[in-house]
Amino acid sequence: MKAIAIDDEPIALDIIRSHASKVPFLDLRAAFTDAFKALDYLQKESIDLLFLDIKMPDISGLDFFNSLSKKPLVIFTTAYSEHAVTSFELDAVDYLLKPFSLARFIKSCNKAYELYNFRNNVVDTSDHLYVKTGYEQLKVYYDEILYLEASGNYVTFVLKDKNILSRSTFAEAINLLPADKFVRIHRSFLVAANKIDKAERHQVTIQNTKIPVSEAYAQNLTAIFKK
Repeated sequence: MKAIAIDDEPIALDIIRSHASKVPFLDLRAAFTDAFKALDYLQKESIDLLFLDIKMPDISGLDFFNSLSKKPLVIFTTAYSEHAVTSFELDAVDYLLKPFSLARFIKSCNKAYELYNFRNNVVDTSDHLYVKTGYEQLKVYYDEILYLEASGNYVTFVLKDKNILSRSTFAEAINLLPADKFVRIHRSFLVAANKIDKAERHQVTIQNTKIPVSEAYAQNLTAIFKK
């Protein structure tokens, strides 16, 4: 995986460089103390993983990541724990609290590598996709899917007869499915439009399961019934 690191503290970058040199599948291409120089680099180069400090003088790591149009996998690094929840809302792979050990760093890199492989190995066709779960790739037909439920860096594919837990971000899972067949109705739920048995203002029902509809995504639900 191609990676870069951004941190306003040179010592922190030295630690990341040292740790990264011990991870065989990681290629740390560059390290920056200046976030805007890093931004210029990212406009010219494609990377797979970003190690990003949250507390920086000119721009926070959270704002920096939000500004990227093409978002790589990200591992946030910081000495402050209060931003953990926000970082995971941005689908971060992990949150490393300084000072972190080599073992903890490797654990984060392994998580990122699993997601990287998921992004690059899932095959999508006209009527099905392959979902990575554990060490297997399971063939799933679109018509079998009732809905998806996100929880942290995991997504549950709820099918007619079983559930499949996949290690991925919700955004990645959504991108694998055709937009004309599935509709997002909540920050944590994506449903198969043709499986909705009943639609109400704040919830839909699919096979006796009630799924919440949030205000932020209510218009998506309205739109499918106008087609």
